[in-house]
Amino acid sequence: MPTPDFVLELRRHVGTAPLPLVGVTAVILREGGVLLGRRSDTGALTPITGIVDPGEEPAVAAAREALEEAGVRIRVDRLAWVHQVPRVVYGNGDRADYLDLTFRCSWVEGEPHPADGEMTDLRWHDPAELGEVNEEHRRRIEAALAADGGPARFEVG
Repeated sequence: MPTPDFVLELRRHVGTAPLPLVGVTAVILREGGVLLGRRSDTGALTPITGIVDPGEEPAVAAAREALEEAGVRIRVDRLAWVHQVPRVVYGNGDRADYLDLTFRCSWVEGEPHPADGEMTDLRWHDPAELGEVNEEHRRRIEAALAADGGPARFEVG
């Protein structure tokens, strides 16, 4: 799903002013591979991401986004990283400040496919070969891979 309805409604009132939003990143692992897809809007290679709906639990949002975008069911294993994403400015001038919650997730079932059109070319990638993945998303993947039972990472100062 593109922009959630609640964000469109907020935009009617605030125009392009920065919106503070909570985002989730689902780093989905299966047999040593990480699921990545090419975003249909920018062409960037990324893990599954999305916006938490009002009243929705973030881990539930991560699982929902995996099913909506990639057609896969996942188990959300743990929170890996909490961080503020640098301000995003969209082509239409809309600005957003995302607090991202990155989750380490395990694939349960379903073959990845572009289920809602937000992603194309979904497939499993070797985590050691992320050359096309930008630094921001690479850091999220690295945090999830390192999250093997230790505390979640967060930024200070």
